[in-house]
Amino acid sequence: MLHIEIHQLRDRGLRIVQIAKRLRISRNTVYKYLDMSFEDAVNEFSQTGRKKKLDEYKDWIVGWLLEFPSLTGAQVLDWLQEKYPEIDVGESTVRRYVNEIREIYQIDKVDEPREYEAVIELPPGKQLQVDWGQTIQKTSGGKEVKLYFVAFVLAHSRHKFTVWLDRPFTT
Repeated sequence: MLHIEIHQLRDRGLRIVQIAKRLRISRNTVYKYLDMSFEDAVNEFSQTGRKKKLDEYKDWIVGWLLEFPSLTGAQVLDWLQEKYPEIDVGESTVRRYVNEIREIYQIDKVDEPREYEAVIELPPGKQLQVDWGQTIQKTSGGKEVKLYFVAFVLAHSRHKFTVWLDRPFTT
């Protein structure tokens, strides 16, 4: 039980940050369970009827993770948004749910290393590199906004072209 494990680690002298990293939970969760009595923790875990936002998509998520164990939470979110455009869920919620599913179904994340190889130089206009990214910028009014971009670099001339959006790009 998580509550007991947190208390045991604390009794062994681990700091809150160390406990959170070791158990892969947030520091707030560690504080929450340290403040709970044993009875409160049992009551918290016995709430089996609690429905999660992604439960209705569970079969899809489990299937994807079984077939592609290297999937990240962000990739699962992309696939969910493609299949169900009306879905309204944040990336951190999907990441947590994917981690829970991995734990329940014992689906280990497989890190597949990227394979790189040199490519032959092609004539001008036939090859480019594409990268995506995001940044947080301040508006003239001082408000922070997240901007998303895709950058293209032509292989021959090294000319660059960038497209910016105020919403994430989708596959």
